[in-house]
Amino acid sequence: MPKLLFSVIIPTYNYGHTLKRAVLSVSNQLDKDVELIVIDDGSTDHTTEIINQLKIELSLKIKFFHKPNGGLAATRNFGISKASGDYLVFLDADDEMAEGAISAMRSHLASNPESMMLIGAHYSVFVSGRRKLHTPNTLPDSAHDRLKGYLLDKTISISNGACAKHKRIFKSILYPEQFRNSEDIPVFAYVLSNYYCTTLDYPLAFIHKHDDSLRHNATYAESVGLHLVDEVFHPSRISVELQTLKKPFLAQRLLSLSRVCHENKRHLQCTQFFNQALKSNWRVIFNWPYTKKFILSLLQVNPKIILINNKNERI
Repeated sequence: MPKLLFSVIIPTYNYGHTLKRAVLSVSNQLDKDVELIVIDDGSTDHTTEIINQLKIELSLKIKFFHKPNGGLAATRNFGISKASGDYLVFLDADDEMAEGAISAMRSHLASNPESMMLIGAHYSVFVSGRRKLHTPNTLPDSAHDRLKGYLLDKTISISNGACAKHKRIFKSILYPEQFRNSEDIPVFAYVLSNYYCTTLDYPLAFIHKHDDSLRHNATYAESVGLHLVDEVFHPSRISVELQTLKKPFLAQRLLSLSRVCHENKRHLQCTQFFNQALKSNWRVIFNWPYTKKFILSLLQVNPKIILINNKNERI
C-alpha cells in the first residue's frame, strides 16, 4: 500500500443536505496518496441515507464511520485515530474543498517539507451567494508574534477546511472534547507557538457562512466561557515567555463573549462580560464596536438609563 500524504476528514452531524457536496468536492481529487474519511456523529436527519447513496455511487475507496453523538471535537479526535496520512485536513460537512486544492498542497509541501501546518487561502461564501477571498498574511518569525497575531491582532486567520496539519502534532494535543465550540483555537494556538508553519496563497476551500453556526451559539459560548483561556495557555503547551499574552487574551475573550451574548439578545450577560473585560483592561472601552453593543444591551437591561454627555455623569 502506498504511503498516504493526506487524510481528509469530514465530520458530519445533521448535515445530510450538504454532505454530498462536501464529499464530491474531495472525491474528485482523490489519488493514491490521499484518503477520505467521513464520520457521522450520531445524526438524526437523513445523513445515513446520503452515506448509503455515496457508498453506491462512488467507486473510489472512502472510509465511512458512525459513532454516537459526542460533538465536533470528539469527532475530529476520532478521525485522527483512524487517519493514516501524514497531513490531516478537517473539512466541515457544509463546506467544499476547492478544485486543485490537493495538488496545490502537495506541491507546496514538497517545497516546504519541514512545515507542520500549511495555512491556505479560502473563500467565505455567504447566504446571498457573495464570495470573499481571504489570503493568508506572511507569518511572523517569532512564536510570540505569531501567537499575538492569531489571538489578539487577528492578522492570522485560519480555517480548518483550508489548512493541513501534520499528524505528529496530535501526539501532544487533541481537540478539547469538553468544548462545543471554539475547540480549534487551542490547537491552532499550540501549533503556531511551537512549530514551523507556512502559508499558501492558493484557495483551498469554500467556507459557507450561516447564522446557525456553532460559533454564534451563546449557550455553547457561555459553557466554554473563560475555560478557553486556560486551555489555550496550558503551561505544558505554551512556554513561560508567551504566558504574558494570557491577560490580554482574557480581555479579548470577555469581549467576544459579550458580543455573542448581545447578538443572541442575552443583554444582561453581555453587560456582565463587558464589565469584566473593562476590569481586566480598561482600554477595551476604546474598542467601539464592542462598546456600542455593550451600551445597546445596557439600555435593554435598564431602559430608564439616560446617557448624558457630561464629564460628571457616568452610565
